[in-house]
Amino acid sequence: MKAVGLTRYLPISDPQSLLDVELPRPEPGPRDLLVRVEAVSVNPVDTKIRAPKDAVEAQPKVLGYDAAGVVEAVGSEVSSFRPGDAVYYAGDVTRGGTNAQFHLVDERIVARKPQLLDFAQAAALPLTAITAWELLFERMPLDAEGADRGKSLLVIAGAGGVGSIAIQLARRAGFTVIATASRPETIAWCERMGAQHVIDHRQALKPQLAALGFDEVDAAVNLADTDRYWEPLGELLAPQGHVGLIVEPRGALKIGDPYKAKCIGIHWEMMFARPRFRTADMQRQGWILARVAELVDAGELRTTLTETLSPIDAANLRAAHARLESGTTIGKLALSGWS
Repeated sequence: MKAVGLTRYLPISDPQSLLDVELPRPEPGPRDLLVRVEAVSVNPVDTKIRAPKDAVEAQPKVLGYDAAGVVEAVGSEVSSFRPGDAVYYAGDVTRGGTNAQFHLVDERIVARKPQLLDFAQAAALPLTAITAWELLFERMPLDAEGADRGKSLLVIAGAGGVGSIAIQLARRAGFTVIATASRPETIAWCERMGAQHVIDHRQALKPQLAALGFDEVDAAVNLADTDRYWEPLGELLAPQGHVGLIVEPRGALKIGDPYKAKCIGIHWEMMFARPRFRTADMQRQGWILARVAELVDAGELRTTLTETLSPIDAANLRAAHARLESGTTIGKLALSGWS
């Protein structure tokens, strides 16, 4: 089968950083689906794993942690899917990636793709949708169905993949959403996703929030730079508020006052935790994706896809990685079809 992999960890400008390769078609284990991949999308985890370092892979390492496709075969213990089902999922960082024509994935972290979306539109959603849902409604004690209606949520980096979904989920749950963005096109995108207010994350946050009438916010998700916004968020969050984090800090964080004085809850999200550690509730990710698909088909959520490259090959994946590393992408970038 065709795939895109790496044997050395090189800058993305190097043509050898990602290579077109031929690999054996895998065989499903007992709980596995063998999926014929129709589309994939790129995420920061892809670029972080591929980042330059002194290591060599004996066999090509395949990246990719978002996919949409069609079930080709199922393992002996699979009960929820059958060949021919159109599915979408985010995969497992401990297994081979989705940048291959055929891919193995545990059925518990898979759902049928939204009927209203094509494969590329669906492939843009899984990793970011799971991340946003788990962070807001399972790590942070916020309610997905409106029990926290009227509370305020600050979304730092609202135009990114996770931010684009977090804004939509929070608006649906009744929050007043303030997103951050710094360019006209990213501001417009956040507004399109549903943010009622957009402020500039390159400027001091407190005076901008005060100008909007917010002396404090009930909750915040920092999706960009944990270190940079740590102190400002400690000042801005209301007593007994909550902050959600997804980016590893570069240095030590002071978790005492004002966080301690205000009893602010600090919540980490890593969407690969459930499949990586085979947690007892691993199937919850399949449930989240099924719920997201329902909301998409009901017109309550929209895909965050902004561009599709075709076909899925090393040249286009190198271009996608370079775009992601530039820090200027909006929403999600997907690749579709094989040459």
